[in-house]
Formats: sequence, structure tokens, C-alpha cells
Amino acid sequence: MTGVRLNNGVSACNDESMPMPGAPLPTALIPDCTKPEAHHAAYRSAKTNDAIFVCIARQGPRWMVELDAFASSGPTIPEQAVAVLRSAVEALVSDGTVTQANIAPDYISMRAIESEQKARELAAAFHAAMHGLRQLYIAVPIPHRKA
Repeated sequence: MTGVRLNNGVSACNDESMPMPGAPLPTALIPDCTKPEAHHAAYRSAKTNDAIFVCIARQGPRWMVELDAFASSGPTIPEQAVAVLRSAVEALVSDGTVTQANIAPDYISMRAIESEQKARELAAAFHAAMHGLRQLYIAVPIPHRKA
């Protein structure tokens, strides 16, 4: 039985399984969208798979990360969750890992990242966070405060 292991008699996929559409991408699968046609193809693929779009791109000697939840039909990421993402981005700007960043409820971009590997690492981490926060919000809706 390749790719499956048994845990107390129940089968479970191992770590070699490919992610399902709409699932967070591992570092190695983050697309390089330096060329505009690669960006268009990756965005189209995210829309087709109803996934949060994520990519890296070379900008001169440095790299950028882009995430866009508008590619998927899921709910807007709630402001409480955006605050967590914003805090992480601010920490990256403070320590100089990222020199410029934009963050909104459904969009994040980070620029002037020193290496492709660091850009991939950040892209994968933020993609997983956006996906996870959205899934948590779907499972446990946050009640709206009355004004």
C-alpha cells in the first residue's frame, strides 16, 4: 500500500500526498510569476480551483510575495484575523525582512525580500495562515457586535 499508513486500523494519507485544490501550497509549489504570462496562468489556476492565489516574483535583485483571496469564492477574512496577519507583516517590516508591504482583508503584498527561498517561505506561511483563518471563520463564525 504505497502512500497510505494505518493509524489504529484507520488509513491516513502520508506527507507525500499532493494538496487538494484550495489547500495551502508547500514552499516548493509556490509559483514564480516573474513573467506576466506566468502570473496570469497562476491566477487563472487559482480561480479554477477556487483557491487563494499566491505567488512570488523577481523584482530586480529582490523578490516579492503576493496573495489574493479574491481569486476564490470563500468569505472575506474577518478583521480580527486580518489583525493577526497585519501584526506578522509589521514584524517583518520592523526587522528589515520586508521593506514595503500592503495588507487588506483579502490581499497581501510584500516587497524587497532578499532571496527567492525567503520569499517562498513567507508566501507559503501566509498562504497557510490565510487559508486556515478563513477555514476557522467558516467553522466558528465570529458574532457581529451590536452598535
